[in-house]
Amino acid sequence: MPESTPPVKLFGRERPIHHVLGGGTVADVLLWRNKIAAASLLIGVTVIWFLIEVVEYNFVSLLSHILITALLVVFIWSALSENFQWAPCKIPEVILDEATFEAVAITFHERLKQFLSFILDIGCGKNLPLFFLTLVSLWILSVIGNYFSFCNILFVGLLCLEALPFLYERYEEDVDSHAMMMHQQIKKMFSEFDFSFLNKIPRGPVKEKKTT
Repeated sequence: MPESTPPVKLFGRERPIHHVLGGGTVADVLLWRNKIAAASLLIGVTVIWFLIEVVEYNFVSLLSHILITALLVVFIWSALSENFQWAPCKIPEVILDEATFEAVAITFHERLKQFLSFILDIGCGKNLPLFFLTLVSLWILSVIGNYFSFCNILFVGLLCLEALPFLYERYEEDVDSHAMMMHQQIKKMFSEFDFSFLNKIPRGPVKEKKTT
């Protein structure tokens, strides 16, 4: 019996999406495997966006009020801890854990290298359909930037960062099949465009090399 060909993954990847995202705490949060941390991040970002964009809080004022509130809470807690025998305030272990910050830094560094290599390959014109698709996408993004503030774009980006990896992992096979079909359609359209337009562009005569 002929061996079945393995399914083609999105962007040609071979590793699971959890490993692609770093395989650590960051991946657990983005894939909602750590539901408490993911929900806390989503709620915190949403509250900050609401205060800045809807309530029109100034960022410096918002940061100052958050620090004032934190100092007051710590002061009151410390004053009452002796009378009510509460545990003293401590910095959470997650913040003090060096491994967490190292994992975040390593993941960011790997993603940055992949992004720069990806941009370099596109700029060199090795994949012309992807080159034109990137140009169109960047142009659409520039148009969107004229109508939305940076805070709104950043908020939507963070929402996508928390939602898209989770949804992709859940519906991975369907997304990969549709992405493969779309990729084939784009290649077919570009081949037709190349055949009907680009190949008709006149080119100068090729000079023959002199042989000694």
